[in-house]
Amino acid sequence: MKEKLYTIPLNDAMNANDECPFCFIERNVEQDIMDFVLGSCSSYMESDVREATDKAGFCRMHYKKMFDYGNTLGNGWILKTHYKKLIREMEEQFKQFAPGKTSLMDKLKGKPASENAIAHWVADKESTCYICDRFKNDYERYMDTFFYLYKNDKAFCEKLKNSKGFCLHHFGDLCAAADSRLNDKEKAEFFPMVFDLMLTNMKRVSEDVDWLIEKFDYRNRDADWKNSKDAIQRGMQKLKGGYPADPIYKMNK
Repeated sequence: MKEKLYTIPLNDAMNANDECPFCFIERNVEQDIMDFVLGSCSSYMESDVREATDKAGFCRMHYKKMFDYGNTLGNGWILKTHYKKLIREMEEQFKQFAPGKTSLMDKLKGKPASENAIAHWVADKESTCYICDRFKNDYERYMDTFFYLYKNDKAFCEKLKNSKGFCLHHFGDLCAAADSRLNDKEKAEFFPMVFDLMLTNMKRVSEDVDWLIEKFDYRNRDADWKNSKDAIQRGMQKLKGGYPADPIYKMNK
């Protein structure tokens, strides 16, 4: 099948022979978004971009990554306008706030007062992240492309069958997506194949971890490391996704 622009990232991810092609894609997309938000293009100076970042904010993990990225001025501008928006909202929320009242019956039953409006507002602020949300939108398209290639590209299917499978996190997403993107006949072929792929590769990583531990036995001091030298980071990735051993991603000045 002739490669198209939107299929290139997935084919690149499969060709990387990574522990999980979706981890590979996630890292690339996240770094692209970081470059867009804080990189040399200075999009943080554009009012429409800062309006979007002000509205969504960022999660704890991405604030940390933004700090590590190294653009002090960019982070300063993002925080400046976000703080002003947040303070305006906070003042309005505080003006409207009235503590919930607990009835006598609720007190006797040990029930709490009605939901706290400020706690609900804070939870709403923490439920969005500009970088996470942008990736979620891209992620759905990558899932669509994955199953398009699975159904239409024999070479892609062979790459999949010979791959290292997926991390557990993205494997769950893949199984959920398969239900809406494959018909019954396709599901009957797909699920046994990916189940076997996952079991084979989970066992492979588990055996690498086992051997890494055995290498600490003095009797195995001179034995070959086999494929166990990076078993810890690969083992962690296989369970939860991501790249524990990755260096900090910094601004390319």
